[in-house]
Amino acid sequence: MTKKAIDTLMSIGVDIGKDTFHLVGFDFDGQLVLRKKIKRLALLQTFETLPRCVVGMEACLSAHFVSRSLRRLGFKPRIIPAIYVKPFIKGQKNDYNDAEAIAEAALRPNLPTVPEKSQDQLDLQALHRVRSRLVSRRTATINQIRAFLIEQGITVRKGLRALKNSFETILEQRKDEVSPRMRKILFGLYGDWLWLDDRIEAVSKEIEEISQREENCVNVMTIPGIGPMISTAMVAAIGTGEAFDRGRDFAAWVGLVPRQYSTGGRTILGRISKRGSRYLRMLFVQAAKVILMRTNRWPDFSFGDWLTRASERMHRNKLAVALANKLARMAWSILKHKTAFDAPRNAVVIGI
Repeated sequence: MTKKAIDTLMSIGVDIGKDTFHLVGFDFDGQLVLRKKIKRLALLQTFETLPRCVVGMEACLSAHFVSRSLRRLGFKPRIIPAIYVKPFIKGQKNDYNDAEAIAEAALRPNLPTVPEKSQDQLDLQALHRVRSRLVSRRTATINQIRAFLIEQGITVRKGLRALKNSFETILEQRKDEVSPRMRKILFGLYGDWLWLDDRIEAVSKEIEEISQREENCVNVMTIPGIGPMISTAMVAAIGTGEAFDRGRDFAAWVGLVPRQYSTGGRTILGRISKRGSRYLRMLFVQAAKVILMRTNRWPDFSFGDWLTRASERMHRNKLAVALANKLARMAWSILKHKTAFDAPRNAVVIGI
């Protein structure tokens, strides 16, 4: 591998690992001129000696950090979803073959790429992931408490609040039926539940404070049904929405469009695709269900007439997904054009 060959580099594929990176580079003739394994700590030192070119990498942990680091050196990083790299892999899967496939994919001009996230976006995304994990742990803890109570022949009506309000009363009234050891276990789980409630509330409050300061979040929250959670999750995921050409593309990325299977001029549409961001999709569907619960508010919204007509022909779950799709498209438009939703003054809906 001569210096002259290195100087003709056109693209480099980086297979990002925990401790080591594998690099494969092609010149302008499509010939492989770089094949190297480096330590993570030697990344900047290695790239400082290489000519500035396109650098591709799969969307994964630390991809945005690596992208920002290389951009400061003058390179043109491209973060590519793994699903679009897979067709370029030749032979069996190994680190060098992966890097070679990434290098080839990085040269495709029409291949969708992941926008580089800023540190603020990554911080906000981390807050949402922490909150999601805490909520999941709380649900698991509550389910375990219910399971242990059922094993003792004690059932509690559905709902988080019902169990929380009656937990201590039940154990006091049934103390003859529950062993001391089981009481200790249940109170320990109840303590975990209360601690998780406090942590979730603290993280939610921090997210809400960010939503009040961030201009894009404030604009998105003018849409009925959308509050701090959805607005901040959107900004963390897509920034200002520049990765999408139109709102329907964003809705498709969230997974709120029908799965398509078309051939021979015949179009077949099935259930929603459920591709992309599962977390955002869940939040938008929850927001849609909040709106559907308040039928008296529908006339206040610009899409109220459509919602009324759609409710007459659609199942409630299908209607919730259709409304979630509409909310997602409106949210993208507001992010993209930096405007507020034009709604009547009395159109107030609790947002998520």
